[in-house]
Amino acid sequence: MIAWRYLRARRTEGGVSTMTWISLIGITLAVAALIITLAVRTGFREEFVDTILGANSHVSLHAQTHVNDIGQVTREIRDFDGWVERISTVPGVTRAAPLIKGQVMGNKGQRNAGVEVFGIRYDDLLTIPRIANPESKQGDISRFNEGIAIGSGVAAELGVTTGDKIKIISPNGVKTAFGTSPRVNAYEVTYIFTAGRWDIDRTRVYLPFAEAQAFFNREGTADEIEVMVKEPEEVDELLLPLMQAAEEPSTTWTWRDRSGAFLSALDMEDNVMFIILSVLVLIASMNITSGLIMLVKNKGRDIGILRTMGLTEGAILRVFFLCGSLTGVVGTIAGVIIGCLFAWNIDNVFALVNWFSGGEAWDPSVRGIYRLPAKLEFWDVTSAVGLSLGLSFLVTLFPARKAARMNPVEALRYE
Repeated sequence: MIAWRYLRARRTEGGVSTMTWISLIGITLAVAALIITLAVRTGFREEFVDTILGANSHVSLHAQTHVNDIGQVTREIRDFDGWVERISTVPGVTRAAPLIKGQVMGNKGQRNAGVEVFGIRYDDLLTIPRIANPESKQGDISRFNEGIAIGSGVAAELGVTTGDKIKIISPNGVKTAFGTSPRVNAYEVTYIFTAGRWDIDRTRVYLPFAEAQAFFNREGTADEIEVMVKEPEEVDELLLPLMQAAEEPSTTWTWRDRSGAFLSALDMEDNVMFIILSVLVLIASMNITSGLIMLVKNKGRDIGILRTMGLTEGAILRVFFLCGSLTGVVGTIAGVIIGCLFAWNIDNVFALVNWFSGGEAWDPSVRGIYRLPAKLEFWDVTSAVGLSLGLSFLVTLFPARKAARMNPVEALRYE
């Protein structure tokens, strides 16, 4: 009761009410900022990893460099069907498929675009989540064997849509008596996908496996075996069994190897941001100390009277501890509500920010994904709440202890 009356003190009583509101608003904004940052951090990482795993192999197996039958140094895989059959039996593997890869030039009229061709079988293409079930699509994937499938970024760069034909130009083409001349083939665009990753949609092209073999002079061979596993986060444990299943000298390249540096940078940024925002919460909590010290100073006479009436040091400490901690609790609850509402409506908020900035707030060519994602995790909210309450309670103890140890005789001497 006493703590509640002190919290409702009028401004004329030393400005305590104003300090209380400043403390409350500061903690609310700090907690909300922490929750929003943690939600965006979690969402961005999950979206980034999902696009990696949803459109790329979890592990790629390559043959070690060797000399083929005609004396060329190569890494081609001749018994690729045998590799696929044996690798598919490894526990934890969900799919294995031969792949042809090559970098070529796409052309339509006066427009050109550098693209990466993936030669793959139709049944294997259907097992790639972000390609078979993309964010948006045009055309019919069932007609894949009749033409070519391209990313939406490639389609925009070349100015084509389904039904149009594009040329694929490879510098390593037909071998003649005068050398190797570029190979140019035209294919109908039967399927356009948006995988959700700017770099994939902007460069990725899928070609039927047999057609890719002929186009890149890979008759009877494959460049690599792409493998999907049940638990991508534990892929390192499967590397040795996969190489043993290949039964030939081989090397592996995992999704972590492809994006490990970026993920490590994300982890470092996450830790730094959490520390910075924790300092922000601490600064906001220090306002409680300022307000509580002012309250103790203004209520010195009341403390003396209460002590002479029989209240113990512990009771006085609890009164002022409640004054400070209630501000922290209310501010934390308000911050959680605001932070969660912001995270749940991040798309609407970002659309507004994008509108004000003229559409330049988010560049997918830099960040890789098309939007700013946010995902609330229970432990992220819990850590923000725990940090805020812990700091609020901690900074409250010092002025509350000072009030409890105040000498009632000194407090009433000049009254």
